[in-house]
Amino acid sequence: MAGLIVIGVLALFALFLASQTIKIIPQAKAGVVERLGRYSRTLDPGLAIVIPFIDRVKPLIDLREQVVSFRPQSVITKDNVTVNIDTVLYFTITDSRSVTYEVASPLQAIEQLTVTTLRNVIGSLTLEETLTSRDQINTQLRTVLDEATGRWGIRVNRVELKSIDPPATIQEAMEKQMRAERDRRATILQAEGIKASQILTAEGEKQSAVLKAEGAKTAAILRAEGESQAIETVFASIHAGRPDQELLSYQYLQMLPQLAQGEANKIFIIPSEVTSALSNLSTRLSSAVDNGAQPPAPPVP
Repeated sequence: MAGLIVIGVLALFALFLASQTIKIIPQAKAGVVERLGRYSRTLDPGLAIVIPFIDRVKPLIDLREQVVSFRPQSVITKDNVTVNIDTVLYFTITDSRSVTYEVASPLQAIEQLTVTTLRNVIGSLTLEETLTSRDQINTQLRTVLDEATGRWGIRVNRVELKSIDPPATIQEAMEKQMRAERDRRATILQAEGIKASQILTAEGEKQSAVLKAEGAKTAAILRAEGESQAIETVFASIHAGRPDQELLSYQYLQMLPQLAQGEANKIFIIPSEVTSALSNLSTRLSSAVDNGAQPPAPPVP
């Protein structure tokens, strides 16, 4: 019975010794081994053998990219405006030995370094620059933090400003300014539209007047040319027909009824040419009577 107990104790001790000797390191993890209290080596992922009771494996270190969000910090800008800034930090542990022995509390150290760096960067910017220069602030923060945390075995991959919250009074003033700016732009656009419309209307009226004047000019020229050609044609016809004095006198008499038309004609003036025509006509009539011919019919008024 005592032998079985001894065998059982030895078996348990062997299992315990095996558990202390054989270590399995998961992927993306690292283990720091101390031998008699001093750093010995770093265990990579996989199966590892250590000396029990001499080597001690410290808690495993996560080598994946980690994300930490810090509580909002009150920061004063260059123009003395207090803003609350909430930051998010992405970092990766690159050296297990340094992160274990160079810094006591990595997260706390990164947070405090982020706060101080953020105050230095924001303190050199105005409120407007702070609100519109997030990428620049992120780059400056990442550069300073990466340089400071490099000796801790930590690489800062990215720093983001989640939110920048100015005081309520400042936010209200900014909203009023934005509304005023939008109203101003709307007024300017409306005025420019009215101006453009008036210019286009004036140009249209100008072109219309020019076209109308050119049309009237062309029409007048065409009428004058037509009348000139008509007069030339009539004049040429008259000369081609070689009218005698008697025909001209007869034409004068044909025009008398047209000259007498109209209710407003109270005074009728007979030109000297008509008198001459009547004299010639009476002479012709006398000659016709003497020769026994029929006199021509008088014109019908």
